[in-house]
Amino acid sequence: MAQSGPHQAVREKVEAIYRAESRRVFATLVRLLGDFDLAEEALSEAFRAALEQWPQEGVPANPRAWLVSTGRFKAIDAIRRRARFDPLEEDHAETLAAEEAPEPEEIEDDRLRLVFTCCHPALAHDAQVALTLREVCGLTTEEIARAFLTPAPTLAQRIVRAKNKIRDARIPYEVPGPKELPERLDAVLRTIYLVFNEGYSASSGDSLTRADLSGEAIRLGRLLVDLLPEAEAIGLLALMLLQESRRTARSSASGDLVLLEDQDRKLWSRELIAEGSALVERTLATRRFGPYCIQAAIAAVHAEAPNFATTDWAQIVGLYDVLSRLDPSPVVELNRAVALAMREGPAAGLALIEAILARGELKDYHLAHAARADLYRRLGRGTEARASYERALALARQEPERRFLQQRLAQLKA
Repeated sequence: MAQSGPHQAVREKVEAIYRAESRRVFATLVRLLGDFDLAEEALSEAFRAALEQWPQEGVPANPRAWLVSTGRFKAIDAIRRRARFDPLEEDHAETLAAEEAPEPEEIEDDRLRLVFTCCHPALAHDAQVALTLREVCGLTTEEIARAFLTPAPTLAQRIVRAKNKIRDARIPYEVPGPKELPERLDAVLRTIYLVFNEGYSASSGDSLTRADLSGEAIRLGRLLVDLLPEAEAIGLLALMLLQESRRTARSSASGDLVLLEDQDRKLWSRELIAEGSALVERTLATRRFGPYCIQAAIAAVHAEAPNFATTDWAQIVGLYDVLSRLDPSPVVELNRAVALAMREGPAAGLALIEAILARGELKDYHLAHAARADLYRRLGRGTEARASYERALALARQEPERRFLQQRLAQLKA
C-alpha cells in the first residue's frame, strides 16, 4: 500500500503525457515504421511499457523520445515474432533494425507529415476526413461514426480502405515541396473546414451543433498554423474562431435555431472574436489572401457590429464581390444575394436568388429555398413564401432547422 501514492502519481503523469504527446509519438512512429497499424500497435505497447517501467525507473527526461524509441523496438520485436510464420517479415524486421534510430534531440514533430498524408488527393473526401480525425486527432472509430451519423462498421471500412490505398499507392509520408504545396494545402484546408462545418452546423440529426467536431477542427487549424503559417491556413483558423464565437447564441435553451439578427450578442465570445480578428488583420496584411481569408474578413465585419442594425452590409457585399472572383460558386452567389437584400432591400436580393434557382444549381439546397422564402415574406408575398418554406422543409434534415421552418409556415398561415 505504501507504493500506491508514487505509483498513482506516475500513472497520472503517463495519462497526462498520453493526452499531450500521443499523436506526436504516433506520427513519428508512422514515419519510422511506414505503416499506420504497426505504429498504432507500437504506440500502445510503448505506453504499456511506460506504466510498467516508470514507477521503478522514474519518468525519463525526454518522455516523447523514450516512447518513440520503445515503440520502435516493440514493433521490430513483434515483426520478428511474426517472421516464424512469414519469412518476408524477417527481412522487414531487419530493415527496420538496420535503420539508425533517431537521437532524442532529433525527434521531429511529424504531425504535419501525417496531416498531408491523411489528406492526400488520391483519397476520397470522406476518407480524408475520417482518417484525419482518427490518426491526427486520435478520435475513436465509434466517436467519428457517431459524429457523422454513420454506422461504425461502415466508417471502419472507410478508414481501412484509405490506409490500404496509402500503402498500395505508395503515397509518400512527407510535406510536399514548394511546387506541390498550394494544391496539396487546399485539400488539407478543405478537410479541416468540412470537419468544422459538420460541428458548427450539423448536416442532420437532433442537434444544431456538435462542439466536439468544431473543437477538433480548430485544434487542427492551430496545429497547421503553428507548423505551416501560410496565409490561407491563418485565414481558415480566423474564420473558424469567428464563427465559433457565436455558438452559444445560435440556439435557445430548448435547442431551437436563433437567427443572426435575433442573437444576444452579449453571449458571443469576445476572446475568440479578438483572436480571430487579429488573425484576419495578419493575413490580409500579407496581400496573399485567398477565399478563406475573405470569408474570415466577412465574419469579422459581423463580429465587430454592435448589433444587427449597424452591420456594414456595403462592406460585406464588397467582400463577397472579391470572393466571387477568387472562388466563384452558386453558394457564394446566394450569400452575396442575401447580403445585397440587407443593403438594398429584399427585392434586389430576391431577383438574384430567383436567377440562381432558375439555373437549377441549388434546386436541392434547402438554404436557398429558405432564403427565397424569407425575402418573399419580407415583401408580403405570402403564397410564394409558403411554397418556398415548404420546399425548404422537404429538403432539410436537421431537426432544429425543420422546427424553425415549421414555425415560419405556421406564422404565415396564421
